[in-house]
Amino acid sequence: SLNPTDLGAAFQQLGQMLSYEGGPVNWDMAKQIARQTVSQGTSDGIKDTSVGPAERTAVEEAVRLADLWLDDATSLPSGAGSAVAWSRAEWVEATLPAWQELVDPVAERVGAAMGDVLPEEMQAMAGPLIGMMRSMGGAMFGTQIGQAVGVLAGEVVGSTDIGLPLGPAGKAALLPVNIESFGKDLGVPKEEVRLYLALREAAHQRLFAHVPWLRSHLYGAVEGYARGIKVDTAKLEDVVGQFDPQNPEQLQDALQQGMFQPEDTPEQKAALARLETALALVEGWVDAVVHAAAKPRLSSADALRETLRRRRATGGPAEQTFATLIGLELRPRRLRDASRLWASLTDARGVDGRDALWSHPDMLPTASDLDDPDGFVHREQLDFSELDKMLGEAADGSAEKPDPKKKDDDTE
Repeated sequence: SLNPTDLGAAFQQLGQMLSYEGGPVNWDMAKQIARQTVSQGTSDGIKDTSVGPAERTAVEEAVRLADLWLDDATSLPSGAGSAVAWSRAEWVEATLPAWQELVDPVAERVGAAMGDVLPEEMQAMAGPLIGMMRSMGGAMFGTQIGQAVGVLAGEVVGSTDIGLPLGPAGKAALLPVNIESFGKDLGVPKEEVRLYLALREAAHQRLFAHVPWLRSHLYGAVEGYARGIKVDTAKLEDVVGQFDPQNPEQLQDALQQGMFQPEDTPEQKAALARLETALALVEGWVDAVVHAAAKPRLSSADALRETLRRRRATGGPAEQTFATLIGLELRPRRLRDASRLWASLTDARGVDGRDALWSHPDMLPTASDLDDPDGFVHREQLDFSELDKMLGEAADGSAEKPDPKKKDDDTE
């Protein structure tokens, strides 16, 4: 027998689904479901708790010390105006605006495709039906994203775990409850784990605070990728053809199977390479800088570095959800290559020379440079000296034409 409150809740949810008239994702629903997912506790059985004053202080001190250590390892100044300790629920609240920016462009594509695949006989009554489909679509996306964000809230240790800045600018954030479960079986003192993760968070904050174009570069790469996503119309037609208003869950299950085929076009491959490279360069830089700061000071630096690299390489359940949801794997496959490249640049050029590459997107290594890090390090050094020579000659008024053979060095 049905419990009246359950029935009431079900109707309320259906009402919410059908009355929604916003963008491609019902974000109110997403937030509600993310909060529910968090309050039910994660697979490790750890409940979310609000952060007490002692933990708050511990986080603030760890970030302060981390920033001090990072001063030696990078020429970029501190980027953390404040340090905050978040519960999982607070992480959800703080990061939803960023998820919205990331997911809306992709969901937009599906919303449009839904209207296009309605069978002929339904086109006549398409107005209300498309409205209903869009509300359903918004609710489905909302539900799935809510679940994914809720699951992710149980895994993340800060605001930059997936390489994209998800929190408010200038706030270094750590999640004590997740740091606790992350460090549980590592056999490393809790203070060291917290400090190492504070180093990573503070290093990300420096990068995003002092490389002003980087955030929009990454989000732009996600959007460029979204533009080339093709909705699997055959699959969608099946789903729409069997659409039964009495059974909206069916539609949701079908969409959960993944509706996307990244198009196999050169543009789409380039967009994906651009995104993967950008993520790898961010993660690789953070990895290299944090290692330089931690190695002389923490006995567990090597072990923690390896644990984090492996954790990124395997990608948790939430990453898989996003792969199904928007056909996008936020996994920097090339983290190790990028980290090696930044380390060799440090050896060749020192910290300032390495960090100077962030001054313009065109100066950054490309995907093919990650295949040949040494080539990049040596070639780039050559180019800088050539440039200095040319500038010197220009100043003397005896500027010669640059050698055209040098040109093909920087084309891919």
